[in-house]
Amino acid sequence: MDFVLALHSHLPYVLNHGRWPHGSDWICEAAIDTYLPLLDTLKRLEAEAVPAPLTIGITPILANQLESPVFVEELETYFSQRLKTCEEAEASLASTGDQHLVPLVGYWKSHLLGLRGLFRGIDGNLAQAFRKLEEDGWIELISCGATHGFLPLLARDESIRLQLGLGKAEHRRIFGRDPEGLWLPECAYRPRGAWGPLPDAPKSGMRRGIEEHVADAGFRYFFVDSHLARAGHAFRLYGAAGGPADSLEVQNSPYRAYRVAGSRGATTVSALVRDPVSSRQVWSRQEGYPGDEWYLEFHKIRWPGGLKYWRVSAPGSDLGQKQPYDPARALERAAAHARHFAHLLSEIAAARSGASGKQAREDLIAVPFDTELFGHWWHEGVDFLGQVFRSLRGNALVRPTTARDHLTRSKGNQGIHLATGSWGANGDFSMWLNPGTDWTWRRLWAIEARFWDQATEALDSPSHRPVLAQAAREMLLAMGSDWQFIMSTGAVTDYAVKRFTEHCADAEFLLSALAPGAANLAAAQSRAEELWQRDHVFPNVLDAVRAALSGSRAIAL
Repeated sequence: MDFVLALHSHLPYVLNHGRWPHGSDWICEAAIDTYLPLLDTLKRLEAEAVPAPLTIGITPILANQLESPVFVEELETYFSQRLKTCEEAEASLASTGDQHLVPLVGYWKSHLLGLRGLFRGIDGNLAQAFRKLEEDGWIELISCGATHGFLPLLARDESIRLQLGLGKAEHRRIFGRDPEGLWLPECAYRPRGAWGPLPDAPKSGMRRGIEEHVADAGFRYFFVDSHLARAGHAFRLYGAAGGPADSLEVQNSPYRAYRVAGSRGATTVSALVRDPVSSRQVWSRQEGYPGDEWYLEFHKIRWPGGLKYWRVSAPGSDLGQKQPYDPARALERAAAHARHFAHLLSEIAAARSGASGKQAREDLIAVPFDTELFGHWWHEGVDFLGQVFRSLRGNALVRPTTARDHLTRSKGNQGIHLATGSWGANGDFSMWLNPGTDWTWRRLWAIEARFWDQATEALDSPSHRPVLAQAAREMLLAMGSDWQFIMSTGAVTDYAVKRFTEHCADAEFLLSALAPGAANLAAAQSRAEELWQRDHVFPNVLDAVRAALSGSRAIAL
């Protein structure tokens, strides 16, 4: 039975927007906690000749940052700060009577030096290091909407086309080939139908389904959460073995890929469904592996310095009861959990094969996760991933593969009408659209309307094009689903509000200069250049704008 492990790597644009706690330190922390350890593990597996065919999504906005010289400078500074903390930690611990934690300082210093050496060894370019792994046939890289915009809630189809078309073009520019797979932002989907998320939302009539936009953009597949398939309607495709017509219903199962269908029949796009059984073991801190008492405690941090010295400890223990971390014991637990996970996958495969012992070509276990779960939230998570692939080597029942390779081998003889939803809390859109965030959509919808109503004429004007280009970038940055998500969690609401309103205000000012007879064009041109230095992403954005304007069936760039 095929096993597809997919990782979704994403951060909003944070470069040139401060450092601590939610500026460039955010991406530096992700690089040290997750991206560099993941690269290191994949290189080790490659050296051991252990196949690890991960399907890795890197959002275009993250890839732009990983390619930036600003990121390289910021990460070098971050490494220096962390290593300085290690140098000062022994005296700091002695001053508070915590000498028993001193051995852990050596662990962190060795860990950081190893990662800095890896970063310098790839010339500071993480994106190209992952590109090399794909070119060598070890992984598959997939894309996403350009800035992770929440596609079902965007008011204009042109905006959806821009997110997808630009996302694909930027992937090709940075990684050298067209992506076949797409990570729908927040795994959010809606079918064709009437659209009106708020009573005062712009009038639009019938809207095309997300799968239609994905097909038009040239993507082959995306991932969905299991409840979207479970609540949907599955059927056998016309001409497939076992049934004569589209109307033949079949049992919904998460253990296969489906061709996504709309009201006009099946599209060319497949949906891979998250397995709720095996994935729960990984993402749940309460029920799954990350809550093991020997793993590093995420929330307890020693200040000044910011190092972590404690483990999760007994269930329900408060921060004051945490025990010292034991790296060796934690790695033992990661290996044991990997063996358990491999056994669980084998049990699922055996159950699917039944008494015959034969596997259908379409059978699939798909487990998609946020990449940052591994390493950042769950410190030992990347080690766990490496051990999973080691444990599956030679497994007679479970075959790790990429999503692309699975679909190439699979017959794909079943279609499905997916339900509306996402992988967020409650399975719907409520983490992004609620009484605390509805104002963001009203403001964004107005910007969308103004942008697309002015774009055609502005593209024809050499003096207007640079302003339109930066207005597009600011609008795209405001579209990022991160802002509403952060507002809804209540963690750092002020930061999310600031960033969203900042990008909206900049887009609105630039668009005001594109109106006929506007007197502030010169000021807008100057401001556009300033913003280009700050928000230095998507150099070819106007090509994507032109394509988005040309219609749903002509967005290939």
